[in-house]
Amino acid sequence: MAQLDGKVAIISGGAAGIGLETTRLFLDQGAKVVFTDINAEAGKKVEAELNNQNALFIQQDVGNEADWERVVNTTIEKFGTIDILFNNAGIYIIGKIPELTVETWNKLMRINVLGVFLGLKHVLPIMAAHHHGSVINASSIAGIGGSAGHILYGASKGAVRTMTKDAAVEYAKENIRVNSIHPGYIKTGMADYASVSLGVAENDLGKLFPLGRLGERSEVAKAVLFLASDASSFITGVELPIDGGFLAQ
Repeated sequence: MAQLDGKVAIISGGAAGIGLETTRLFLDQGAKVVFTDINAEAGKKVEAELNNQNALFIQQDVGNEADWERVVNTTIEKFGTIDILFNNAGIYIIGKIPELTVETWNKLMRINVLGVFLGLKHVLPIMAAHHHGSVINASSIAGIGGSAGHILYGASKGAVRTMTKDAAVEYAKENIRVNSIHPGYIKTGMADYASVSLGVAENDLGKLFPLGRLGERSEVAKAVLFLASDASSFITGVELPIDGGFLAQ
Protein backbone atom coordinates (compact mmCIF):
# COMPACT_ATOMS: atom_id res chain seq x y z
CA MET A 1 0.00 0.00 0.00
CA ALA A 2 1.30 3.45 -0.95
CA GLN A 3 2.00 5.84 1.92
CA LEU A 4 -0.42 8.56 0.77
CA ASP A 5 -3.29 6.55 -0.69
CA GLY A 6 -6.45 8.66 -0.71
CA LYS A 7 -4.72 11.81 0.54
CA VAL A 8 -5.07 15.22 -1.09
CA ALA A 9 -2.06 17.55 -1.04
CA ILE A 10 -1.30 21.14 -1.97
CA ILE A 11 2.32 21.91 -2.84
CA SER A 12 3.33 25.52 -3.46
CA GLY A 13 6.31 26.21 -5.69
CA GLY A 14 5.67 22.82 -7.26
CA ALA A 15 6.83 23.41 -10.83
CA ALA A 16 10.57 23.17 -10.15
CA GLY A 17 13.22 22.00 -7.73
CA ILE A 18 12.21 20.41 -4.44
CA GLY A 19 8.54 21.20 -5.04
CA LEU A 20 8.48 19.32 -8.34
CA GLU A 21 10.39 16.39 -6.88
CA THR A 22 7.89 16.20 -4.03
CA THR A 23 4.94 16.47 -6.41
CA ARG A 24 6.21 13.45 -8.33
CA LEU A 25 6.90 11.46 -5.19
CA PHE A 26 3.48 12.21 -3.69
CA LEU A 27 1.79 11.09 -6.90
CA ASP A 28 3.85 7.88 -6.87
CA GLN A 29 2.68 7.31 -3.29
CA GLY A 30 -1.01 7.54 -4.20
CA ALA A 31 -1.82 11.17 -3.41
CA LYS A 32 -3.93 13.59 -5.41
CA VAL A 33 -1.76 16.68 -5.80
CA VAL A 34 -2.55 20.30 -6.55
CA PHE A 35 0.78 21.96 -7.28
CA THR A 36 1.08 25.69 -7.70
CA ASP A 37 3.68 28.09 -9.00
CA ILE A 38 3.99 31.72 -10.06
CA ASN A 39 5.44 30.48 -13.37
CA ALA A 40 2.38 29.43 -15.38
CA GLU A 41 4.38 28.27 -18.40
CA ALA A 42 6.54 25.94 -16.33
CA GLY A 43 3.57 24.65 -14.36
CA LYS A 44 1.49 23.85 -17.42
CA LYS A 45 4.48 22.09 -19.00
CA VAL A 46 4.94 19.94 -15.89
CA GLU A 47 1.22 19.15 -15.79
CA ALA A 48 1.35 17.97 -19.40
CA GLU A 49 4.46 15.88 -18.75
CA LEU A 50 2.91 14.26 -15.68
CA ASN A 51 -0.24 13.41 -17.66
CA ASN A 52 -1.89 12.24 -14.45
CA GLN A 53 -5.55 12.76 -13.59
CA ASN A 54 -4.52 13.10 -9.94
CA ALA A 55 -2.26 16.10 -10.67
CA LEU A 56 -3.62 19.62 -11.13
CA PHE A 57 -1.59 22.79 -11.72
CA ILE A 58 -2.84 26.20 -10.58
CA GLN A 59 -0.92 29.42 -11.11
CA GLN A 60 -0.44 31.14 -7.77
CA ASP A 61 1.24 34.12 -6.19
CA VAL A 62 1.59 32.88 -2.60
CA GLY A 63 1.71 36.43 -1.28
CA ASN A 64 -1.78 37.12 -2.64
CA GLU A 65 -4.63 36.12 -0.35
CA ALA A 66 -7.18 35.88 -3.16
CA ASP A 67 -4.89 33.36 -4.88
CA TRP A 68 -4.85 31.20 -1.75
CA GLU A 69 -8.62 31.33 -1.55
CA ARG A 70 -8.84 30.27 -5.21
CA VAL A 71 -6.35 27.41 -4.75
CA VAL A 72 -8.15 26.07 -1.66
CA ASN A 73 -11.60 26.33 -3.25
CA THR A 74 -10.45 24.70 -6.49
CA THR A 75 -8.77 21.86 -4.58
CA ILE A 76 -11.95 21.12 -2.65
CA GLU A 77 -14.07 21.31 -5.81
CA LYS A 78 -11.71 18.93 -7.62
CA PHE A 79 -10.71 16.47 -4.90
CA GLY A 80 -13.12 17.07 -2.00
CA THR A 81 -10.75 17.93 0.85
CA ILE A 82 -7.17 18.83 1.86
CA ASP A 83 -5.04 16.47 3.95
CA ILE A 84 -1.51 17.78 3.34
CA LEU A 85 -0.01 21.21 2.77
CA PHE A 86 3.62 21.66 1.76
CA ASN A 87 4.42 25.39 2.02
CA ASN A 88 7.45 25.15 -0.25
CA ALA A 89 7.45 28.32 -2.37
CA GLY A 90 10.21 30.77 -1.55
CA ILE A 91 12.97 32.99 -2.89
CA TYR A 92 16.61 33.29 -1.88
CA ILE A 93 18.50 36.57 -1.66
CA ILE A 94 22.09 37.05 -0.47
CA GLY A 95 23.36 40.54 0.30
CA LYS A 96 25.42 42.66 2.65
CA ILE A 97 23.38 44.55 5.22
CA PRO A 98 24.21 48.14 4.11
CA GLU A 99 23.43 47.30 0.48
CA LEU A 100 19.97 45.83 1.08
CA THR A 101 16.84 47.89 0.49
CA VAL A 102 13.43 48.03 2.10
CA GLU A 103 11.96 47.01 -1.26
CA THR A 104 14.07 43.84 -1.25
CA TRP A 105 13.08 43.14 2.36
CA ASN A 106 9.38 43.52 1.52
CA LYS A 107 9.66 41.32 -1.58
CA LEU A 108 11.33 38.48 0.27
CA MET A 109 9.09 38.66 3.33
CA ARG A 110 5.97 38.76 1.17
CA ILE A 111 6.82 35.44 -0.45
CA ASN A 112 8.72 33.59 2.27
CA VAL A 113 6.72 34.65 5.34
CA LEU A 114 3.35 36.04 4.25
CA GLY A 115 3.03 33.19 1.75
CA VAL A 116 3.38 30.61 4.52
CA PHE A 117 1.02 32.48 6.84
CA LEU A 118 -1.68 32.69 4.17
CA GLY A 119 -1.33 28.98 3.45
CA LEU A 120 -1.82 28.22 7.13
CA LYS A 121 -4.71 30.67 7.44
CA HIS A 122 -6.71 29.17 4.59
CA VAL A 123 -5.84 25.48 4.84
CA LEU A 124 -5.83 24.80 8.59
CA PRO A 125 -9.59 25.45 9.00
CA ILE A 126 -10.29 22.91 6.23
CA MET A 127 -8.17 20.32 8.01
CA ALA A 128 -9.74 21.17 11.37
CA ALA A 129 -13.20 20.43 9.95
CA HIS A 130 -12.24 16.76 9.61
CA HIS A 131 -9.77 16.69 12.53
CA HIS A 132 -6.81 15.47 10.53
CA GLY A 133 -3.94 16.95 8.55
CA SER A 134 -0.23 17.44 8.11
CA VAL A 135 1.51 20.70 7.22
CA ILE A 136 5.17 20.91 6.25
CA ASN A 137 6.75 24.36 6.05
CA ALA A 138 10.00 24.86 4.16
CA SER A 139 12.47 26.75 6.33
CA SER A 140 16.27 26.43 6.04
CA ILE A 141 19.43 25.95 8.05
CA ALA A 142 19.53 29.77 7.75
CA GLY A 143 16.42 29.82 9.96
CA ILE A 144 18.38 28.20 12.80
CA GLY A 145 21.97 29.46 12.50
CA GLY A 146 23.47 32.70 11.22
CA SER A 147 25.81 33.39 8.34
CA ALA A 148 27.13 36.45 6.55
CA GLY A 149 24.98 37.79 3.74
CA HIS A 150 21.85 36.01 4.93
CA ILE A 151 20.13 38.56 7.16
CA LEU A 152 17.00 38.82 4.99
CA TYR A 153 16.74 35.17 4.09
CA GLY A 154 17.62 34.08 7.62
CA ALA A 155 15.01 36.41 9.11
CA SER A 156 12.33 35.02 6.81
CA LYS A 157 13.19 31.40 7.49
CA GLY A 158 13.49 32.05 11.22
CA ALA A 159 9.96 33.40 11.09
CA VAL A 160 8.78 30.25 9.32
CA ARG A 161 10.45 28.13 12.00
CA THR A 162 8.62 29.95 14.82
CA MET A 163 5.28 30.13 13.01
CA THR A 164 5.48 26.38 12.57
CA LYS A 165 5.77 25.80 16.30
CA ASP A 166 2.97 28.27 17.08
CA ALA A 167 0.62 26.59 14.60
CA ALA A 168 1.59 23.14 15.85
CA VAL A 169 0.55 24.02 19.40
CA GLU A 170 -2.60 25.86 18.33
CA TYR A 171 -3.89 23.01 16.14
CA ALA A 172 -2.69 19.95 18.05
CA LYS A 173 -6.14 19.58 19.61
CA GLU A 174 -7.51 19.18 16.09
CA ASN A 175 -5.09 16.31 15.36
CA ILE A 176 -3.22 18.47 12.85
CA ARG A 177 0.54 18.19 12.76
CA VAL A 178 2.74 21.12 11.67
CA ASN A 179 6.47 20.64 11.14
CA SER A 180 9.29 22.47 9.39
CA ILE A 181 12.17 21.22 7.26
CA HIS A 182 15.56 22.94 7.23
CA PRO A 183 17.59 22.00 4.17
CA GLY A 184 21.17 22.99 3.58
CA TYR A 185 22.35 23.54 0.03
CA ILE A 186 20.47 21.19 -2.27
CA LYS A 187 21.17 20.71 -5.99
CA THR A 188 18.67 23.31 -7.20
CA GLY A 189 18.74 26.76 -8.73
CA MET A 190 19.22 28.22 -5.25
CA ALA A 191 22.55 26.41 -4.89
CA ASP A 192 23.57 27.67 -8.33
CA TYR A 193 22.71 31.21 -7.24
CA ALA A 194 24.67 30.82 -3.98
CA SER A 195 27.70 29.50 -5.85
CA VAL A 196 27.78 32.57 -8.10
CA SER A 197 26.90 35.10 -5.36
CA LEU A 198 29.47 33.77 -2.91
CA GLY A 199 32.13 33.09 -5.55
CA VAL A 200 32.40 29.48 -4.43
CA ALA A 201 32.47 26.47 -6.75
CA GLU A 202 29.63 23.98 -6.29
CA ASN A 203 32.05 21.28 -5.12
CA ASP A 204 33.40 23.66 -2.50
CA LEU A 205 29.85 24.45 -1.33
CA GLY A 206 29.47 20.74 -0.70
CA LYS A 207 32.57 20.75 1.49
CA LEU A 208 30.72 22.95 3.98
CA PHE A 209 28.74 19.87 5.04
CA PRO A 210 30.21 17.01 7.09
CA LEU A 211 28.88 14.49 4.56
CA GLY A 212 31.02 16.31 2.00
CA ARG A 213 28.43 17.02 -0.70
CA LEU A 214 25.30 18.91 -1.62
CA GLY A 215 21.93 17.33 -0.94
CA GLU A 216 19.74 15.80 -3.62
CA ARG A 217 16.20 17.00 -4.24
CA SER A 218 14.96 13.45 -3.74
CA GLU A 219 16.45 13.38 -0.24
CA VAL A 220 14.38 16.40 0.76
CA ALA A 221 11.24 15.05 -0.91
CA LYS A 222 11.52 11.78 1.02
CA ALA A 223 11.75 13.70 4.30
CA VAL A 224 8.64 15.68 3.36
CA LEU A 225 6.87 12.41 2.52
CA PHE A 226 7.73 11.06 5.98
CA LEU A 227 6.28 14.14 7.70
CA ALA A 228 3.20 14.09 5.46
CA SER A 229 2.48 10.41 6.05
CA ASP A 230 1.07 8.54 9.02
CA ALA A 231 4.58 7.23 9.69
CA SER A 232 5.16 10.49 11.61
CA SER A 233 1.80 10.49 13.41
CA PHE A 234 3.26 11.49 16.81
CA ILE A 235 5.57 14.18 15.46
CA THR A 236 4.54 17.83 15.50
CA GLY A 237 6.26 21.16 16.06
CA VAL A 238 9.68 19.79 15.13
CA GLU A 239 12.39 21.35 12.98
CA LEU A 240 14.02 18.72 10.80
CA PRO A 241 17.46 19.63 9.41
CA ILE A 242 18.25 18.03 6.06
CA ASP A 243 21.77 19.36 5.95
CA GLY A 244 24.40 16.64 5.80
CA GLY A 245 25.35 17.31 9.41
CA PHE A 246 25.94 21.07 9.03
CA LEU A 247 24.07 22.14 12.17
CA ALA A 248 25.75 19.41 14.24
CA GLN A 249 29.12 21.14 13.90
